[in-house]
Amino acid sequence: MRLETERGAISISPDVFTNITGAAATNCYGVKGMAVRSTTDGLVHLLRRESMAKGVKVRFNDDSTVSIELHIIVDNGVNLTAVSRSIMSEVRYIVERITGVKVKNVDVCVDSMVIG
Repeated sequence: MRLETERGAISISPDVFTNITGAAATNCYGVKGMAVRSTTDGLVHLLRRESMAKGVKVRFNDDSTVSIELHIIVDNGVNLTAVSRSIMSEVRYIVERITGVKVKNVDVCVDSMVIG
């Protein structure tokens, strides 16, 4: 994403958005981690911290905003609505604060629950 300011241009890599988003989401209560669905066996896998960006999709919109889609695994017994709202709020706040880019929407996809 390229931002124009009065002092020049700033280019922000998509990796910056995915890393910030993944870190913000995994710090929320009830989130076990980021998830990715395997193309070979169709199963959902918990991602390690260094590869959690695979569970995040960032789309740059024409109006200089970003749209974010997260795939997560949550702890068993948590209120999915409350956890999802918390993630949406936290991700929006952190991404906008760190990058200065407006977040248009945050979609949370709960792919699995972990017992224990």
